[in-house]
Amino acid sequence: MAEVITMPRLSDTMTEGKVAKWHKKVGDKVKEGDILAEIETDKAVQDFESEIEGTLLYVGVEEGGAAAVDSVLAIIGNEGEDISGLTGGAAAPAAGTEEKKSEEQPKAETAAPAATEVPAGVEVITMPRLSDTMTEGKVAKWHKNVGDTVKEGDLLAEIETDKAVQDFESEFNGVLLKQGVEEGGAAPVDSVLAIIGPAGTDVSAVGAPKAAAASTEKPAEQKAEAKTEEKAAPAADSSSSDRVAISPLAKKMAQDKGVDINSVQGSGENGRIVKKDIENYQPAAKPAASAPAASAAPVAVSFVQGEDTETPNSQVRNIIAKRLSESKFSAPHYYLMVEINMDKAIEARKEINSLPDTKISFNDMIIKATAIALRKHPQVNSSWAGDKIIHRGNINIGVAVAIPDGLVVPVLKNTDQMTYTQISASVKDMASRAKSKGLKANEMEGSTFSISNLGMFGIETFTSIINQPNSAILSVGAIIEKPIVKDGQIVVGNTMKLSLACDHRVVDGATGAQFLQTLRTYLESPLTLLL
Repeated sequence: MAEVITMPRLSDTMTEGKVAKWHKKVGDKVKEGDILAEIETDKAVQDFESEIEGTLLYVGVEEGGAAAVDSVLAIIGNEGEDISGLTGGAAAPAAGTEEKKSEEQPKAETAAPAATEVPAGVEVITMPRLSDTMTEGKVAKWHKNVGDTVKEGDLLAEIETDKAVQDFESEFNGVLLKQGVEEGGAAPVDSVLAIIGPAGTDVSAVGAPKAAAASTEKPAEQKAEAKTEEKAAPAADSSSSDRVAISPLAKKMAQDKGVDINSVQGSGENGRIVKKDIENYQPAAKPAASAPAASAAPVAVSFVQGEDTETPNSQVRNIIAKRLSESKFSAPHYYLMVEINMDKAIEARKEINSLPDTKISFNDMIIKATAIALRKHPQVNSSWAGDKIIHRGNINIGVAVAIPDGLVVPVLKNTDQMTYTQISASVKDMASRAKSKGLKANEMEGSTFSISNLGMFGIETFTSIINQPNSAILSVGAIIEKPIVKDGQIVVGNTMKLSLACDHRVVDGATGAQFLQTLRTYLESPLTLLL
């Protein structure tokens, strides 16, 4: 008898789930323990395994779509079984009708065009919803041009969401017949992104009602074709070095093990990294670890006397503006400042860096000291949740990184359990990938505290806006050599100013002051971190 599988509740705060990827299709055999799908919650993406054996008869949520907890996710039963009663009268598609479903889907999305307007074998690909808050996507880069042959799994484009730039792979084989969005252009979720089908097929009428710039479609295609000749070599380089082909399971294993996928040699088709590559990975020297940063050219803004210019906002900058405004006006900020003697920290850093293959920065030391201080002051590692305060069980520190589009905050998970060298390597890796737009959305989620450091720019002191849902953020200034009073005498010393911005709803003044006192002790006497 057929079994209905509902959208699971994978976290306490989860109200709906998004199907990031289906690992089984309608008609596939499913065994107990098989990964059925990847479910994206409000916290992370988790594998969802089947507890039932049979045939996948019905998919209640399309890949990329979201549904409420306890709604129908899938139905598993015997092949050919009638499940119309379980789907509210909508007969489940059989294995042989999968193609029909994929052809009918574009018809619903384009609404106005009749069925005859989608030629046989043609697939309409729409702008995917890559995050819960995404309403539109921007094509950061096309990896295929009109007329190129596309295979299933090929990297089609890079889509910039409100959180990060993500690779978008094709699920179909064929020829790219049309690009619905120009490179650098944006379009709403579910609008036509691309059309793939047999070579020579006329698709001029497909998606016409939704094409925002139908009159410019032909010049766009001509521009894309011209790009093929001009940028053939660079495109090949960027697809091979800036982005890594990796299976979802291998990617998850690499994240769990802390493996840099850029240093892994893939054994799958076309060099794709698979599960066994991560399992058998042996760390090696990484001479090109900082290579991605070289490709991150800052946005050039030229000054012309008497002439105003404009720069369109990226999705990242729009969301930064929205989130910071919400934080500043909703959380009652207050600020605590302290000046720290860094003489012993400077000596400790010199000794640590004298060890072979070891090089840490003052920022790494501050991150480590902050993580240990948060252990002793869990109230600072908490979040406001309306009618309650959530005390976080993990210490995940977000490190603010400046990029051409603004500011992103990659997160070091379980920072208090990391060594200096692990912190240093992780910060360098994520900062490099942030500047080349290589960070994934889940690498910027889950922070419980944030740090912003402008000391390298000579800024002595400043205050920051809290990165919600955190309740505090630490602002780090430059180390300044100046006269100080020590044992009743004026001597030359090295000091650094720290500013702590707190959400008064969660962190009281005394609590924030005690946290800064502990942090000051750790930095002024680095050996106390070992106690």
